[in-house]
Amino acid sequence: MTPTFSVIVPVLDGADFLPELLESVHAQGREVELLVVDSGSSDGSPQIARAAGATVIEIPNAEFGHARTRNFAAERTRGELIVFLTQDATPLGGWLDAYADAFALGPEVGAAFGPHRPRPDTSVMIARELVEFFATFAPDGRPTILTDEQMFLSNVNAAYRRACWEQVRFPDVAYAEDQAFARAMAAHGWQRVYHPDAAVLHAHDYSPVGFARRYFDEYRGLYETSGHVERIGVRSTVRDVKALVAADRRWMDEQAWPTRRRSAATGRSAVHHTTRKLASALGSQAHKLPDGAQRALSLERRGAAAAPSAPKPTVPQPARAAAVHRAISEFAREGALPLLDPIPGLDEAESLHIAVVIPPFRRGSGGHSTIYNLLTRLEDRGHTVTTWLYDPIGYHRDEWPAVIRHNLREYFRPPRGPVYKGFDQWYGADVVLATGWDTVYPVLRLPQCSARAYLVQDHEPEFFATSAESLFAERTYGTGLYVIAASPWLRDLVHDRYGADGTSFELAVDHTIYHPRDVPRRTDTVIFYARDVTARRAVPLGVLALEELHRRRPDTRFVLFGDNDPLATPFPYEHLGIASPQELSWAYSEARVGLSLSLTNYSLIPNEMLACGLPCVDLAGRSLESVYGTDGPVELAAGDPIALADGLERLLTDEALWERRSHDGIAFTAERTWDRAADALEGGLRAAIRFR
Repeated sequence: MTPTFSVIVPVLDGADFLPELLESVHAQGREVELLVVDSGSSDGSPQIARAAGATVIEIPNAEFGHARTRNFAAERTRGELIVFLTQDATPLGGWLDAYADAFALGPEVGAAFGPHRPRPDTSVMIARELVEFFATFAPDGRPTILTDEQMFLSNVNAAYRRACWEQVRFPDVAYAEDQAFARAMAAHGWQRVYHPDAAVLHAHDYSPVGFARRYFDEYRGLYETSGHVERIGVRSTVRDVKALVAADRRWMDEQAWPTRRRSAATGRSAVHHTTRKLASALGSQAHKLPDGAQRALSLERRGAAAAPSAPKPTVPQPARAAAVHRAISEFAREGALPLLDPIPGLDEAESLHIAVVIPPFRRGSGGHSTIYNLLTRLEDRGHTVTTWLYDPIGYHRDEWPAVIRHNLREYFRPPRGPVYKGFDQWYGADVVLATGWDTVYPVLRLPQCSARAYLVQDHEPEFFATSAESLFAERTYGTGLYVIAASPWLRDLVHDRYGADGTSFELAVDHTIYHPRDVPRRTDTVIFYARDVTARRAVPLGVLALEELHRRRPDTRFVLFGDNDPLATPFPYEHLGIASPQELSWAYSEARVGLSLSLTNYSLIPNEMLACGLPCVDLAGRSLESVYGTDGPVELAAGDPIALADGLERLLTDEALWERRSHDGIAFTAERTWDRAADALEGGLRAAIRFR
């Protein structure tokens, strides 16, 4: 169905460009409703608009406001798509067709905008900036749905779906009402589209003083709508102005400007960019200036904002509470759903149906690797395992269950059972297993279960600063779930601190993958688990330790892995990224020393390094000492960069120590098998059935 258009043009003394603008709108070849709102012109603009067939509404100049006037005008139109132009923005051919294409991308598209093309006499700095700025939105020249990071919208040339405008409306701000609308519409779930063919001719060319005043107003408006403050410094200003003037000169060369015009434009470019920096900084801090100074600096002659004579208007927001919080409040309000009546002998049944509830995941998730190393071995023993993804934040929103199952099989030891997204198809289980703090609350509300258990791999309240999430995580240990913890230390912690009953298992190693490979071991290499997205991995501490080691031994080779994005470090290193288990086993077999830090429970990484004959350094403390001992296969050091560097250097230089740690590591991990860990998990699940 062809959309209907309402084109709205606010006008004040716009006679210079208004005739060509209105003629261009009519030339688009589409039927449009054309409305001009004039706020006190003295140059005949209302008469020009009426002669061109536009409906004209005249309002007193004192009543004009960028936001309220546009809301006022939109209320008096009927089109499905509301298009705003400023009085000096002349549409080019195909302008409305492009907007029709933009909104055809989907019903979620609430607003669209197009580029501003410079007029032939536009000064170089404005022409170049316009072309380069708008090119960033669609590098391939196609219509683009923008992300929240591309937070731009301009009522110089923008179109709105009426349903979106009716829900959001322009907030009553003095300036930058379009930018404020962009932020508000995103909160309601609407999308913005940039269409490179929805173009208008538009460029403001002022005198240097006029430009300075315009930027003062723009950045004052940005501060008022978003809190942005433009910083300025002498050296940074000189550096930036030089770079911008050079860019202007390159652009003039590319456009083949005559030599005389280039010379004159270069001087104006330098003045323009310098005054822009100063005026932008002043504008963003205009609230600190007296009223008279603000009026003198403002192009609109607007002074300090007057004290409000009425309460500040509010912006309606949709209800969009995260499901994880609803699960918490449901449990707080109604408690756990009752379990099924006990089935005699279920704890000794040869085959159990185990429903595992997992949080979102990605490649390299160590917790999910442990889950499937354990549960796939229970499948090997004849148990049925179903996976239920609990994803209230929507990390996997666009993935079908089949895609989720494929990724689980590709990233981890592949499960055989079905995978479900959410609980719409829930049909019960002998025992349902929560695997993270956020999965506990929905697990407690699942019906048709004979028992519930909690696979605790770490003390998760420590994952957060003092916060609601820390409190939510802490409370999961007091919900009465039977705990199966990933170390005796962790089992004792949740029992002693929270009163939770349970058992434990030991993290293990897949010895078919992790073993010494046939590769020469380099004596100069330290490999570091640098998963910086996981705060408990203490990556900044590790980086400081490696910096100290590099200072002492500059020829040391560093290999970092664990995340796709390289870190910025004060020493050179080789980036391994997120590597497969097989790739890691070769890297561990080649390195001399491993570094893996854990501030809470111990992790899989040290065991896998040790199984490859690689001694490693980790943090001293009760968690690791309870597993490895104080002088066992792992070199333990205090949480201090110098102490960690000392431990790394000892293993690099002390051959006898290295040999002992390497031998002890292989012997230690030989007994840590996943079959043995699966025995403990199976025993824990059967104990959970009895515990109920």
